[in-house]
Amino acid sequence: MSHLSSPPQKHKGEHKVHGLPRGSERGSSSRDKDRRVTVGSSVPMPAGGKASQTNCTQSTPQKVPNRLINEKSPYLLQHAYNPVDWYPWGQEAFDKARKENKPIFLSVGYSTCHWCHMMEEESFQNEEIGRLLSEDFVSVKVDREERPDVDKVYMTFVQATSSGGGWPMSVWLTPNLQPFVGGTYFPPEDGLTRVGFRTVLIRIRDQWKQNKSTLLENSQRVTTALLARSEISMGDRQLPPSAATMNSRCFQQLDEGYDEEYGGFAEAPKFPTPVILSFLFSYWLSHRLTQDGSRAQQMALHTLKMMANGGIRDHVGQGFHRYSTDRQWHVPHFEKMLYDQAQLTVAYSQAYQISGDEFYSDVAKGILQYVTRNLSHRSGGFCSAEDADSPPERGMRPKEGAFYVWTVKEVQQLLPEPVPGATEPLTSGQLLTKHYGLTEAGNISPSQDPKGELQGQNVLTVRYSLELTAARFGLDVEAVRTLLNAGLEKLFQARKHRPKPHLDSKMLAAWNGLMVSGYAVTGAVLGQERLINYAINGAKFLKRHMFDVASGRLMRTCYAGSGGTVEHSNPPCWGFLEDYAFVVRGLLDLYEASQESAWLEWALRLQDTQDRLFWDSRGGGYFCSEAELGAGLPLRLKDDQDGAEPSANSVSAHNLLRLHGFTGHKDWMDKCVCLLTAFSERMRRVPVALPEMVRALSAHQQTLKQIVICGDPQAKDTKALLQCVHSIYIPNKVLILANGDPSSFLSRQLPFLSTLRRLEDRATAYVCENQACSMPITEPCELRKLLHQ
Repeated sequence: MSHLSSPPQKHKGEHKVHGLPRGSERGSSSRDKDRRVTVGSSVPMPAGGKASQTNCTQSTPQKVPNRLINEKSPYLLQHAYNPVDWYPWGQEAFDKARKENKPIFLSVGYSTCHWCHMMEEESFQNEEIGRLLSEDFVSVKVDREERPDVDKVYMTFVQATSSGGGWPMSVWLTPNLQPFVGGTYFPPEDGLTRVGFRTVLIRIRDQWKQNKSTLLENSQRVTTALLARSEISMGDRQLPPSAATMNSRCFQQLDEGYDEEYGGFAEAPKFPTPVILSFLFSYWLSHRLTQDGSRAQQMALHTLKMMANGGIRDHVGQGFHRYSTDRQWHVPHFEKMLYDQAQLTVAYSQAYQISGDEFYSDVAKGILQYVTRNLSHRSGGFCSAEDADSPPERGMRPKEGAFYVWTVKEVQQLLPEPVPGATEPLTSGQLLTKHYGLTEAGNISPSQDPKGELQGQNVLTVRYSLELTAARFGLDVEAVRTLLNAGLEKLFQARKHRPKPHLDSKMLAAWNGLMVSGYAVTGAVLGQERLINYAINGAKFLKRHMFDVASGRLMRTCYAGSGGTVEHSNPPCWGFLEDYAFVVRGLLDLYEASQESAWLEWALRLQDTQDRLFWDSRGGGYFCSEAELGAGLPLRLKDDQDGAEPSANSVSAHNLLRLHGFTGHKDWMDKCVCLLTAFSERMRRVPVALPEMVRALSAHQQTLKQIVICGDPQAKDTKALLQCVHSIYIPNKVLILANGDPSSFLSRQLPFLSTLRRLEDRATAYVCENQACSMPITEPCELRKLLHQ
């Protein structure tokens, strides 16, 4: 058992997911979970008893691979040498189940998942369990990041029938793909309070043979109930709810759960949840003169500061870990996900816009430094994740956090130099040890490390301000800053010699879209062309490798091949709603950062494709998957939770508003209203579950600003006006460059642009709302004043 096994508290207003907040992973359930077993079933399972003792220890993997060896997914390939007759998700497996009248065992996970590794070692590598799975079931393995539709459908079932969820997810299906038993991680053998995986398999096998008709009837009943419960539709409603009311209720719910001392919105574990921080910044902007507005700003900035000082941030190599296992942001779950980096760099850039404090911009730059170094592929794309586990030394069994933790002795040996000018004898190592809270015994509590893997180890976490550390040793603040940075660099160089965590080199369109936004927004805010160029390269990668020109469709995945090449599965895995929504957002952010209209044109085309493939013309809003792609699945869902990633419907609502602002096309505004109306009931019931959609609702009811800069994109005065806009936090705007060419793409979309003129041949800004524009402005300081009103 590892430190992530302590059962955490759920957030207010969020569904219970095995004790973890649903918001921890894309609104469906948490990425990691404790080892308590949950079994959800549409029929009662026999009570657990002591099973006969069977040797279920890890056996040496077979040399002969199973059919997963032909897959591209790193997660599926991790199971290619199991003694299990695994099938990938597909017709071959379903046909076999029907022909042989066997239940399907569906196992869902992802390649950097700690508990997926555990179940693979303990159960899927076990010969006897492998034989049970191969003889009595059709066993199907799914990478949840490749097939989020499959994951979401069956996670909905597991949550509904067991009050739990997480990965690895274990679900048993009829040959027609209807679920009848569901659970998560299972230990191989029975314990005092837990049913072992072997026992579960035998019981389900026996019930399938003896009570199949009852199983099928109950499965159908549960599926029908889930269909009714998961429907999101406009119904008889004509309009969405009041933005003022939803804003107020969402803020109050967040305020009630706020941790005054450490920031964040739960006791433990604590997740970054950038969607909440984004909502609080927007709330502050529209309530600046009120006490609640100031409170919202303080909650967001304090949370970001505490996270950046805590162990959830990798102070040596930058970037953020998945979540903190404790209230203090101290001991993280060490996995690093691309989508966290992408969203957090935007959140820290916005914090810098709002506060002017370079602490936040430095954190944003550090995140992008990590992504550039560790997650970037030669093609311009971005890889998905780095594992929590790695071997402490070569040849050893992987342990959680081994790559990231330090002993005091290691630090002292790496940094033995005396510090000149200190009021007492002091080495660089002692200075770093003090500032980052390292102790001889290790600063990780045994309760966070039940396995004892982190005994004597330390996670770096900022314990004192630079001023306090400097005062403690009678040193100058800048000298301390320099010494600490030099010390961290030495630790970074030493860490290069450790075995690295596994990299999931799969590239997902959705997460790459988020990362394009991360580079584009941060590059624009900080005025750094270099960062905007990374965003451009990311967008070029998406167009070159993840876009099918003939059909206009996005692909969901591609994979890092040998020698820097990019590979695809055959047939390709086509994109889901989130792929379109996040890529469109990335392209809109990239247009505003680069002013290259080609990215805006592509965004419009992708939005048209998204509308064609996913729009629900009867109920409003977008389905998560294409009807054809999910053929056979018992549910076709609409994601209704802003979690670790925002819901694709929430992002689409923003995209539709922005696209209307760029083009004036009424159809997109109408779709936005329908979408917000369809989610009205969900927003009214639990607004805190959809903070990003509440933000879109506010943007719709307040109307977007069209900020138009007329000028030569290469001229200094044009760049000065553009930089003025980028330096200010204005979430509800579109930024348009009008270069005076009436035949340009944007002039054809918005004819009024050709009526706006430069004043005295200087770059000139106009701020337009509801088809009325301000007087022309040529000075950045005047523009700043107007935008701050």
